[in-house]
Formats: sequence, structure tokens, C-alpha cells
Amino acid sequence: MIKNKTHERQGKSITNFSLTLPDPHSDLARQSLKDPYIFDFMTLSEPFNERELETELIKHLEKFLLELGTGFAFVGRQYHLAISDKDFYIDLLFYHLELRSFIVIELKKGDFKPEYAGMMNFYCSVVDDLLKHPTDHPTIGMILCQTKDRILAEYALCDINKPIGISEYELTRALPENLRSSLPSIEELEAELSGIHLEDSGDE
Repeated sequence: MIKNKTHERQGKSITNFSLTLPDPHSDLARQSLKDPYIFDFMTLSEPFNERELETELIKHLEKFLLELGTGFAFVGRQYHLAISDKDFYIDLLFYHLELRSFIVIELKKGDFKPEYAGMMNFYCSVVDDLLKHPTDHPTIGMILCQTKDRILAEYALCDINKPIGISEYELTRALPENLRSSLPSIEELEAELSGIHLEDSGDE
């Protein structure tokens, strides 16, 4: 947790919890989310799609749960919801033991888009109606995307009535600047390898 700077990432998500959850539950919910999430335990590389990301996370479920944090319990993947003779599928569904809330997670490739918030609001409403126990707190939505524009995200959440958080995810943690500057560039590596190849050819 220290190595991955968990303390620096907790409570950094863009959320509307202060408007949709009562105190102190809103503070607890905000501290339960991170930004960004680091998925460096996977071997996934570009190009990939959302389903491949989801599959890899489930393959490494134990490490995924550790990255999500304390209290998350896995409920299901592609969780089926039947509404008005139509089928909908939640990417990942969790239950948070401390928050006493269902957590709906949607995985998105690329930039955050405002329409994601509307769909998440819909999912949270359905889970509240069909799955939530009367003693549970409101369902919380988590939208995980590769990048987000903060202003766009804040506008997307400002009139949403369900508690939703928006966070980024990274497949690899960026190297610190001082370490990155000490490493050779791709051009330097290619030049070095070319030199070795020429020397080997000369020996023959």
C-alpha cells in the first residue's frame, strides 16, 4: 500500500456523494474510492477492449480486490438485469461490507463521456429497486475510465440523484521523473542493439 501510494489516491475520485449521501456516510464512501486505480498486476497491453479488461481483472480477482481496498466483496460479472423485456448487464457488481451498499462498476476504454453518468444512474436505480435490502444504504456507482476531464465529469454528476464516483485506471504506474530520466531512450537502445549486431556480423 505504501509502495503504490494508496494514501495519496484515496478520496481523490470525482463524486457527488456530498449531495446524494448523508454525513458521515458520504465521507466514508468518498474515502473508499481511489483515483487512479493501478492495475499493474495484469499483462494487458494496447490495443484492448473493455471486455478483455474485465476478463483480466476477474482472472486476477484477489489482486483486484486488494487494489479496490478493504470491504469489497465480489458479487458477479456481467450481472444480468431484466427490465421491461429488455436485458442489461452490469460489468462488475460488488457489495461493500463497511458501507453496507452495493457497488456497481462500469469499465470504460478511453476518455470519460457524460452519457456514462446517465447509464450508471439507471443501473443504480435498478439495483436499489431489485437487489437492495431495506437495511442497506443506497447503491454506489463507480465509473472507471482511462482518462477524464475534471470539469466535464463534475458537470455530468451535478444533477444526478444517485451516488456516483468517477476514477481513472492505469495499467502500469508511471516511473518517477528522476528514474525515467536516467533510463536510455528507445533510440539509444536501438542504436546499441544495432552496434552489437554489426559486431557479431564482423566476427563471422
